[in-house]
Amino acid sequence: MSQTKYAIGVDLGGTTVKLGIVSDKGKIVQKIALDTCALDGPEKVVKQIKKGIKELLGNNKRKIEGIGVGAPGLVILKKGTVENPPNLPGWGRVQLGKRLEKEFNYPVFVENDANAAAVGEMIFGAGKKHDNFIMVTLGTGVGGGLILNKKVYRGETGAAGEIGHVSINREGRLCNCGMPGCIEAYAGNNHLVNIVNEQLPERTDSLLYKWINDEEKVLDPKLIHEAAQQDDKFACEVITEFACNLGSGLASIINLLDVSTVIIGGGVAGFGDRLFDAVKDKIKERVLKPIAPRIKVKAARLKNEAGIKGASSLVFLRG
Repeated sequence: MSQTKYAIGVDLGGTTVKLGIVSDKGKIVQKIALDTCALDGPEKVVKQIKKGIKELLGNNKRKIEGIGVGAPGLVILKKGTVENPPNLPGWGRVQLGKRLEKEFNYPVFVENDANAAAVGEMIFGAGKKHDNFIMVTLGTGVGGGLILNKKVYRGETGAAGEIGHVSINREGRLCNCGMPGCIEAYAGNNHLVNIVNEQLPERTDSLLYKWINDEEKVLDPKLIHEAAQQDDKFACEVITEFACNLGSGLASIINLLDVSTVIIGGGVAGFGDRLFDAVKDKIKERVLKPIAPRIKVKAARLKNEAGIKGASSLVFLRG
């Protein structure tokens, strides 16, 4: 019987860094989460990553094969360099892979976070039976990964799959990337909250208005989902509009690639069937007619563990 292998997976998000020790069978045997401290700049973020890895290694008795990192932004694979991640202010270009290799003396593999999540779903999750699929991660921003013929499609520089920055309105809301009308400007967590805040003064009949103004609850996607579960009209409208914007952008990608399966993960995927059904309906409405009957919109099976497992699998695939 072959010996189980282990790797450290690092899921670098705009809000939280999630880290874990993962087996080559996809089992997380230990995990932790730390604040990203994104507003404090790249040096602080790298310190948080190192802190998390040190904590994992300090309690570990298993042989570690390497470290995999899923990071937002453009990733230069050979150099392990992360460039201009939209939700990590002040980064520019950071040689993350080289810095972690120097610190820990393990092989380090850095990949775009959404690509890493897509790999995790391909190997361990909802994409196991699909040769081709589009992965969407809904979190602080909107990430994407393209699996074509069981491989990540990265494009010429590694930037392929930036679904969040597909434009759905050339004169629309301003995205963090600086361009107007990106999907992320309508479907990322921060923008979703901003949209609700803008409209809430006119929706005093909503549970959200009552909860925020009378009970001083914090507005976040979880609270919007909670209101929708109680059939709050405004919350349901917000989720449906959110889904339609996402579906419109995905329809363009599907028409371009002829890939009919979409897997959606990330925190906002917790909106559930209301989100998935509306996304699917909008895609089918807008894609070319021969494609429409084949459309599948599936929930990511690995949920919040997709980033950690996908990052760790970079070690198993390339180590």
